[in-house]
Amino acid sequence: MKNSFKIVAWVAVALVSVIVIATALFFYQRNNASKGRPDGIVNVATDIAVDIEGQRFTRWHTPRELPLFSFDDATGKTLTDFRGRVVLLNIWATWCPPCREEMPSLDRLNAKLGGPTFEVVALSINRDPALVEPFYQEFGVQTLHGYFDTSAKVSNILRAPGVPATLLIDQEGREIGRTFGPAAWDSPQVETLVESALLSVFDQDSK
Repeated sequence: MKNSFKIVAWVAVALVSVIVIATALFFYQRNNASKGRPDGIVNVATDIAVDIEGQRFTRWHTPRELPLFSFDDATGKTLTDFRGRVVLLNIWATWCPPCREEMPSLDRLNAKLGGPTFEVVALSINRDPALVEPFYQEFGVQTLHGYFDTSAKVSNILRAPGVPATLLIDQEGREIGRTFGPAAWDSPQVETLVESALLSVFDQDSK
């Protein structure tokens, strides 16, 4: 009986401890990591989590330096060719169902905001670049250019293990943030991200 009583007592103490810890964690997270804002942005440590209609985009507290990398188009491109512009780099493939899902929204974003200061760079990792143009035609893509990384080396350099992977890059070639998986790229949250990056360009130019 005494042993049974001790076991019950220990179980009760353990349950109370778990409840206390869980409650403390709940209030800590609510107060420090989940303070919602109207624009869909919540604080997560020193970085920012942006909710893009259910997809989480992580915006770094401080832009991160990126290694130099190159890829192909009609003339050959490197990241330095886009200096002075904000870039949304989307790594994708024609055989990727989530890529097919999000591609039209990337095209709409580029149609609305694309120009001398911003471009959506859709970088295909297909081994056969000839597959991209029929894909664009099938999905009605009108504003995106064809960029190719047939060896998928950029994915390795950027530590983007799967597709789609999307990085927002500032005018100095630094990574503002990234996400893995499909997103609604023509949503107001994304426009806010891009416009904020563009605004930082103008602020630097005015100094």
